[in-house]
Amino acid sequence: MPTVQDVAQRAGVSTATVSYVLNGTRFVSEVLRERVLAAVRELQYEPNAAARTLRSNRSATIGLLISDLQNPFFTEAIRGIEDFAQARGYTVILTNSGEDAVRESACLRALRARHVDGLIVAPAGGRYAELDELVAGRFPLVFLDRDVAGLNASAVMLDNQAAAYAAVNHLIELGHERVGMIAGRPPLSSTTERQAGYRRALHDAGVAIDETLMVTGGSTIDGGAAAADALLQRAARPTAMFIANNLMSIGAMMVIERHGLSVPGDMALVGFDDFAWADVLRPRGRAAAARAAAGHAGHPRLERCSRVAPCPRRRPGALELTGWPAERRRRRTQGYVAHRAGAAAPARRR
Repeated sequence: MPTVQDVAQRAGVSTATVSYVLNGTRFVSEVLRERVLAAVRELQYEPNAAARTLRSNRSATIGLLISDLQNPFFTEAIRGIEDFAQARGYTVILTNSGEDAVRESACLRALRARHVDGLIVAPAGGRYAELDELVAGRFPLVFLDRDVAGLNASAVMLDNQAAAYAAVNHLIELGHERVGMIAGRPPLSSTTERQAGYRRALHDAGVAIDETLMVTGGSTIDGGAAAADALLQRAARPTAMFIANNLMSIGAMMVIERHGLSVPGDMALVGFDDFAWADVLRPRGRAAAARAAAGHAGHPRLERCSRVAPCPRRRPGALELTGWPAERRRRRTQGYVAHRAGAAAPARRR
């Protein structure tokens, strides 16, 4: 197995120069840098990661803890984060909590044991000792998509309330007054924010809020199916549905078809979080999709944390990238227009 001395001899430089190039610790001229890298390639030299970590107290790794790998939103986010990290010499170690706070806690301990330089976490919703210790010790930590109440950690989130408001308002503008909502898991900050947007849109439009039209789908396909079935069993069922994540949208659409209804012919739908293969689902033609910018999770605006220096505290002053604009994506149609009693049908949007 080649050593750093072999690389130095092949490149005609000192071992210190090889170290400077590989670790990026000092300026090295482009000519010498290319000679060192060429020698590394020719000899297929692999630096000893464990030894380098001990010397520098840095592992060039970032721990990424996702709450649900089955959710296309998070798979897109993983791709964005990994691309951004790799371009800057970092390796991403991925773990999955399965929306389980106990498992999440164990994953955090495992990542810390591997001496990651920083953590990106999509929390399962709870607050526990490991998170408190990370924040108290100012360990580089960024929450993704979801917040944890009372913790002053940095966060990257969509403006969930504004996006939900826009989605529900779109249905109201089409004339729908009985708009059902299938919400995610109650502990999640994204769930409460989207519920708030739903309520505010109805309130601002002067539409009475019917609590029986708000059901929980548990953020899963099966949960979305069960919630949609419950809404469709109502004596006065909704004419439109706002569904708070992509997995629940899949389950809801399957159940709507099972009830012999069409989208958008019989039911208008807006689903939160778009996904690449939505067009192949049946029934097709969701009214719109509020699309969170998952693939931008590795955007250069995150570079401040990718350098893995402790981020400033939030509330006040920490890095909190909220309000990334939601993007409404239409499928084949906008959904049918519901007529309010005594009112002309509103014009369809183009």
